Amino acid sequence: MERAEAEAILDGEREAAVALLMQIGELVEANRRLEARVCELEQRLNRSSRNSSLPPSQDPPSAPPRPQKAASGRRPGGQPGHQGRSRPLLPLERVDQVVEHWPERCRTCAHVFGEDERIEAAPVHRHQVFELPPIAVRVSEHRLHRLACPDCGRETRAELPAEMPGGACGPRLQAAVATLAVRNRVSRRDTVELVRDLFGAELSIGAVDATVQRAGEALALPYEELLRHVRCAPAVNVDETGWRTTGGKRTLWAALTPTTALFRIAPDRHRRQAQALLGEHFQGIACTDRWWVYDYLEPERRQVCWSHLVRDFTAHSEGLAVQKQFGEHGLTIAGRVFEAWDEYRREGDRAQLLERIEPLEHELRTLLEHAARRSTKTKYHPVSSPATCSSTGRRCGPSPPSRASSRPTTTPNAACAERSSTASSRSAASPSGERTIERLLSASVTCRLQRRSLFAYLADVLSASILGDPIPALA
Repeated sequence: MERAEAEAILDGEREAAVALLMQIGELVEANRRLEARVCELEQRLNRSSRNSSLPPSQDPPSAPPRPQKAASGRRPGGQPGHQGRSRPLLPLERVDQVVEHWPERCRTCAHVFGEDERIEAAPVHRHQVFELPPIAVRVSEHRLHRLACPDCGRETRAELPAEMPGGACGPRLQAAVATLAVRNRVSRRDTVELVRDLFGAELSIGAVDATVQRAGEALALPYEELLRHVRCAPAVNVDETGWRTTGGKRTLWAALTPTTALFRIAPDRHRRQAQALLGEHFQGIACTDRWWVYDYLEPERRQVCWSHLVRDFTAHSEGLAVQKQFGEHGLTIAGRVFEAWDEYRREGDRAQLLERIEPLEHELRTLLEHAARRSTKTKYHPVSSPATCSSTGRRCGPSPPSRASSRPTTTPNAACAERSSTASSRSAASPSGERTIERLLSASVTCRLQRRSLFAYLADVLSASILGDPIPALA
């Protein structure tokens, strides 16, 4: 619009001027929305595993490289003067064979030693070698004979002993197949090849799948015991990730304590699924991310994962002006929180931990409340919804870490649950397959947390299932 046209409108009718001002107001509002949209799209474009919950595998090519430690200037490997380390020797009672080696001649003068000269001049040097014997499955044939009764003339066939499985695989072979499927994530077809190559046993794909299903059925009772244990635990790390069943979208939920892990496949990520996992009357502390489904928990029952907060603060620190200052301040607080936690893990002084954490809680609350009032860029962020600052203040301020950290088992982040659920992400072919995967994954991660052999545990479970004995517990 030219200046003359603007002056004509002002000198003209009042209605035309009012209409023009209203139109200008609408254009200003539309421009504000467009700026906010552009800002949001730019922030989405800059999302990576450093500043959001995206896994590293989904980082775009434009993502900056992950920070690395500065080079120390030393050569790789052991440094001069360091104390050497070698594999510890097993005690003699665990050695299957001892082979004595004596020198035949002197390396200096070539003197040939006789048997009567074999007198130790120094302590013997021990060298142990681990080797697999030729592996082959043992095949036993059980012949069930028939006899005709001399009194009634009817035939009677012998029955298998109680310890004999009805199928072609014994409990240890079944445990090996199930371990390959759940711990090593080997496909059914590859399992057939491995069992043939390693053990010399011929199995079909259907037999492998039936074996895995049988192991899942045997774990029904330990799984229920795990569920009760998690619901009664003083602190639980919870996370959820995507899953697929016959191509349909599902959600894999994970709940971990220091010694147990429970997985549950559910239709969605709704609040009712979190309640079904933790129970209606959960009295412990749940360490979670800021996903809204956990908002039903009371503040004193919830610990917000600080690893997720660090990503959010990192995203803000990559902004401009006020937003950048907000993110950097938040990262500083988070760094001090983890320093206090690391010191507690070394010293074990929880009173000192609470003393260091309390001022950080107040500092964080002040930062969030101030930033939420000061700038829309620090108030709204596409990483989460509703507003990052206001929601962080509401969900994070009251509980982490001072109140939640009063429990000895509570940690400042849910990284272990996130790693377990992400690493376990696969798919299932049916609802019954989901139950099998839930139980096998729970047993696998629980055994890892307890430093137990999954293979040995599954062998005991399947043996007990065949004999009708009580199933060994996990919790």
